[in-house]
Amino acid sequence: MKASFKFSASFFFIIFLIIFISSQISKVNSQGSSTDSCNTNLKLKSEILFDTTSFHCLTVWNQQDYILRYMRTDTNVWSYVLSAPNANSYIAMGFSEKGKMVGSTAIVGWVSNDGTATMKKYFLGGQSPNQVLPDEGNLQLVNFTSSVVAENSRIYLAFQLNTEMPSNRLIYSVGPSGMLPSTADYRLTEHQDHISTSLDYNSGQSETKTLYANLRRSHGLLNMFGWGILMPIGVMTARYLRQYDPIWFYSHVTIQSLAFILGFAGVISGLVLNNRLQNNVNRHKGLGIFILLLGCLQAIAILVRPDKESKKRKYWNWYHYITGRVLILLATINVFYGIHLGNAGSSWKAGFSVVLVILFITALMLEIRMWKRR
Repeated sequence: MKASFKFSASFFFIIFLIIFISSQISKVNSQGSSTDSCNTNLKLKSEILFDTTSFHCLTVWNQQDYILRYMRTDTNVWSYVLSAPNANSYIAMGFSEKGKMVGSTAIVGWVSNDGTATMKKYFLGGQSPNQVLPDEGNLQLVNFTSSVVAENSRIYLAFQLNTEMPSNRLIYSVGPSGMLPSTADYRLTEHQDHISTSLDYNSGQSETKTLYANLRRSHGLLNMFGWGILMPIGVMTARYLRQYDPIWFYSHVTIQSLAFILGFAGVISGLVLNNRLQNNVNRHKGLGIFILLLGCLQAIAILVRPDKESKKRKYWNWYHYITGRVLILLATINVFYGIHLGNAGSSWKAGFSVVLVILFITALMLEIRMWKRR
């Protein structure tokens, strides 16, 4: 009886821990209130070196409160002013042919603690810092018109490009707080966050572009349903339907097998996606591979399960129980972490959270019913 009580307590503790950790992962640092708006003309104490009165103005990144003003100011001259919160980090605007960060050229600006404003052009030849080269790239800046202004808790990055038609695939990024490039080599640290967009220069409409959107969606759904939903249902089947022997066993095996197949496909699709995007998601990737390994160990364990009369059966049960719960806990955390990394939005987090709450309430009701029958 005591062992059963401990089993129940640990089961609900794991469910509670999953929901608590997931809620913490979904939290993001909020930005301060904006002091810039497209509703008013840009008026700064430190004047920008070209007139911005008639510029198109639009919010290009809601999450980071990035505002872009732009206009074709001459035959082959395009002028830009990017406004963003001053969080003691660099801000960047990249021009890319295919919407990928690697291979793009970016204009990066920051203001150091002593008030020194700096703007640099960078060519992003790869993902490592030594492949991000200052003063390189295919953008031709107009001389003596670039400036970086820090006012009202915001940074204004102003520059002009010599080009007949700039790329409409624009990438915005923000650096980690407190890690500005040094004047020794101007090496950039990896960005804290970024977004890829497409800008219609004529209409002034900006649209977020998600590369490999179908593959991303498939990766998320397969892992969510496999590891995050079906796997807990399989555990509940084994715990609460024991009276329906042997139906409970075959149901448990069937559900967990389907969960493993979906999860396996989800991990593989994630590896393919990472190979195409070349993003730095090592933690998410490592957790996914470890979860798949635990799933494989669970599948192998079924093949070597001792008989009920065997003395080894008790230890096998412990192993099967602990491995399964660890798998579900890590999988749930990794699903929420993947939603965060992919900027999938609050709807994905809310949907998965609702499913977890439903599973928790269902398990609680079944647990109470099971205890009343004893």
